[in-house]
Amino acid sequence: MNDYERAAEKVDNKLKFYRNLIPYVCINAFLAIINAICSPHFWWVLFPVFFWGIGVLKDFLKAFVFQDICSDEYRERKIAQEMEKLSK
Repeated sequence: MNDYERAAEKVDNKLKFYRNLIPYVCINAFLAIINAICSPHFWWVLFPVFFWGIGVLKDFLKAFVFQDICSDEYRERKIAQEMEKLSK
């Protein structure tokens, strides 16, 4: 994998995160308003916030925290390291 492909993959992961974050914030804010107006005694809005938030968190971690671990190049390096250990 060349430098361009690695950079393109990182940019794609960041774009995926932002494309998921913006609707997450807007829709959940709208749902929170509806929840506050219609049924303020039961906060059902926390269910979509939590479960959709898991997906947003996964995209964030993949785009900004674990960039190298999620790549194919990392996998190939680890396979080479394991093969070296086995050959000793």
